Amino acid sequence: MAISTNVPEDRLQIGQLRSAYGLNGWLWVYSNTEPMTNMFDYLPWYIETNAGWQSIDVKRWKPHGKGLVVALKGVDDRTAADNLVGATIWIAKSQLPKADVDEYYWSDLKGLTVLGLNAEEQEVNLGQIFELFETGANDVMVVKATVDSVDAEERMIPWHKDVVQRVDLEAGRIYVNWGVDY
Repeated sequence: MAISTNVPEDRLQIGQLRSAYGLNGWLWVYSNTEPMTNMFDYLPWYIETNAGWQSIDVKRWKPHGKGLVVALKGVDDRTAADNLVGATIWIAKSQLPKADVDEYYWSDLKGLTVLGLNAEEQEVNLGQIFELFETGANDVMVVKATVDSVDAEERMIPWHKDVVQRVDLEAGRIYVNWGVDY
């Protein structure tokens, strides 16, 4: 592990080091990727510690139970592993493959202004995408009100082909077939 001065500005969080595992420096790791093992496709990782940002390399990893454990270069005992517990794992956004047409990374959607319809079928600002989460049926956008939105309501809008009409990343907007009173 080395203190890094070239930490990417366009970084994305992909996981977290959760707890030490065993005596030889292994750590439990939580993955935000789907499937969870995809996090190992994006190396090196960057973590922020008390000493600053560090670039870390994975020596080995393996599935264990319902999770993952990892051995990092330069982390050779439990004490060193304990010092990293709680650190979030980041990568450069440029490390991700380009999304296909009509596919989007959630990180690209967060913060987009959501435009829906009022009772007269006129376009209105419903707020901004705050987060997204999965359900069994489809993903859901959590849309929080802004100073420019039609009201102060928080909305949960399904990501569904009948609802999402158009995404304009350049303009920072997403157009939905969703009424103010839904």
